[in-house]
Amino acid sequence: MGFVKPSPQPVEPTVFLRLPLRERVRVLSTHWVDEGFGTPRALHIVYIVKMLGLYFGVGIWIASATSGIEFTDVGGWYRNIVVYQKLAVWLMLLEVIGLGGAFGPLCGHFRPMIGNIRYWIRPGTLRMAPWGGRVPFTGGDERTWFDVALFAGVLAALVHPLAAQAEPVPSEFLPAGTGPQDIVPPHCFLPVLVLMPLMGLRDKVVFLAGRSEQYLPIMLFSALMGSIGGAADFVDLVVVFKIVICVVWIGAGVSKFGAHFEHVVPPMVSNSPAVPGRAVKRLHYRDAPDDLHPSRVAWFMAHIGGTAVEIIVPITLLLTTDPTVALTGALCMLAFHVFIASTFPIAVPLEWNVFFGFIAIVLWVGFDPGTYTVWNLTEPILLVPVLALLLFGPVLGNLRPDLVSFLPSMRQYAGNWAASVWAMRPGVEERLNELPGVENQIDQLQRMIPTPYERDDAEMTLQKALAWRSMHSQGRGLFSLLYAHLADIETRTVREGEFVCNALLGFNFGDGHMHDARLVAAVQKRLCLEPGDLVVVWAESQPIHRRTQRYQVIDAALGVVERGTWKVADCVAEQPWLPNGPVPLNATWTADGYHRRQTLGTTPNRPGETLV
Repeated sequence: MGFVKPSPQPVEPTVFLRLPLRERVRVLSTHWVDEGFGTPRALHIVYIVKMLGLYFGVGIWIASATSGIEFTDVGGWYRNIVVYQKLAVWLMLLEVIGLGGAFGPLCGHFRPMIGNIRYWIRPGTLRMAPWGGRVPFTGGDERTWFDVALFAGVLAALVHPLAAQAEPVPSEFLPAGTGPQDIVPPHCFLPVLVLMPLMGLRDKVVFLAGRSEQYLPIMLFSALMGSIGGAADFVDLVVVFKIVICVVWIGAGVSKFGAHFEHVVPPMVSNSPAVPGRAVKRLHYRDAPDDLHPSRVAWFMAHIGGTAVEIIVPITLLLTTDPTVALTGALCMLAFHVFIASTFPIAVPLEWNVFFGFIAIVLWVGFDPGTYTVWNLTEPILLVPVLALLLFGPVLGNLRPDLVSFLPSMRQYAGNWAASVWAMRPGVEERLNELPGVENQIDQLQRMIPTPYERDDAEMTLQKALAWRSMHSQGRGLFSLLYAHLADIETRTVREGEFVCNALLGFNFGDGHMHDARLVAAVQKRLCLEPGDLVVVWAESQPIHRRTQRYQVIDAALGVVERGTWKVADCVAEQPWLPNGPVPLNATWTADGYHRRQTLGTTPNRPGETLV
C-alpha cells in the first residue's frame, strides 16, 4: 500500500468486473492476504491522530480541567479514579457522534467520513426499534422530531458529567497509601442513565453505537456507589469497576470458543500496516494463495494469544493481591489492545482499545491490588447483583443470539456474527439514494479526496468487503445461498450487508440484527421494489450450544422466502471462493410457490407467498 494512494488493484478493474462472482471473490480474497483493504497509509495516520489526540489527549485534558489532576502530571493520569469515569463518558460521546469506531473508510464512510449524528439529528431517516417495535410506543421505522429531541438530550446528558467539576474524596475516606482522588458527582450520571435507555427503545442503533452495554454500567455504579462515606465505600467502587472491565474481557474470550475466531485472525493481520512484509502475513494461512485456511500460527494467535489471554489474565487480575503480578497482567492486557489497534480491524474500534488498554494500567497499577481486590469487598453479597447485571447479556446472548445483539453478548470481534449479503438487480442500488440522508458508497468513493475513484475502481474497492466476508465462516454460507438461489447472480450488484447498513442507518459495528428482514422491509416500504429486485441472504450467530447457524433468504417485495440452517463445520472446511460449490444447506421452511434459481414474478401475491 502507498502513503497517499491505495495499493494497486490485482487486475485491471475493467477486466475484473467481467469475471464471474466466484472468481472475483477468489481474486480479492487472495489479494487481501498481502494487502488487506489496501488503504493508503496516510489514512492510518488520520486514525492514529484521532485515537491518540482527539480521544486520549483531549480526554485526559477534560479530566484534568475538571478535577484536581495536573495535565502535565503523567502519574496523575493513572492514579486517580476520575480518569476512568471521564474517559468512559468522553468515549461514549465520541461513539454516538460518529468520531469513534464507526468513523471513516474502514467502516464504509468514505465522504463524508462521519455517519451517526448526520442521520440521527435529522427527522425522516430510518430508525430500528429493538425487538421489532413490540415494546409499547416504539413501533415504526421513521425518525420523528421526538427521536431527534431525545437524541439531542442524550448528547447533552453526556456533556453534563464531562463538564461537571469532580469532587475530591476526603482523605479520611481513602485507604492508607492511596493518593488524592476525585470522583464525578453521582447525580451527574442520572440524565444519561434515563435518556440513553429511552433512546435505545426508540432506536437500538443509537444505544449500541454508544457501546452502552459497557459504559452505562460504569455510570450506573458511579451513580449508586459514588457517595463516598468511608474508605470501604471507595474500595468497593474501584473493585466493581475492575469487575466491569474483566467481564468484558472474559466474555470476549469465551465468545472465541469454537471454529470462528481462528478465521478472523488471518484477514485481520493481513489488514495491519504494522505487520512487516508479506511473509509474516502469509504465515497465518495454510498455503496462500492456494489454501487460505488458517495455519497453526493463526490457531496459536487466536486461541492462545486471544482466547486464553482474555480469560486467564483477567481472572488472575481479579484475584491477585501481588503488585508484581498485577503489573504484569496489566501490561499484558495493554499489549493485547495495542496489537488489536495496530491491525486497524474493519469497524476500527481503536478508541475502545485505547480505553481498555489504558484503564488496565489505571485500575491495577494506579491502585494497590493488596487493598483493591475482591477479597476486600465490604459486603461480598454485593457480587451477586453486580454479576447478575453484568452477566445477563452475555449468558442470554450466547444461548439465544436472536434476542441479544452480539455487543451486549460480549462477542466483540469473535467472528461469530449475524451477517448479510445484499444482491440487487441493476438500478436498485441507485434507488437507495432516494432514502433520506442516504448516499451509496459507490457514489461516495467517486467524490473521495484528494483522489476521486473512477467508477470501475470504486466498484472493485467495494467488492473487497465481499472478499473480507468470504474469508470468515459465515461468508461461505451466505455466498452458498446466493449461488443456490439466484440464477442471475452474475448480472446483480452484490454488496456486503454491513456496508449497506452504514449507508442506510449511518452506523454498523458488525451486528447483522441491524440489517435483517426489518431493515429490508423499511426499504421496501419506501421504494416499492418489484419481486426479485432486492434479495438479501442473512444468517444469525451460532448459539454456543449448537453446531449450526440459522439463515433466511429475504425478498424485499415478498418477505422471507426460505429459512434453514447450515453446519459451521461445512463452512470452515471450504475456501472463501467455494471451489467445490455451495456448502450443504438445510431448508426448514419455504414460502408457498417458491423455488430456488427461478425468476421471481411480478404478479400480486398473497402475503408470505412467492410466485415463480
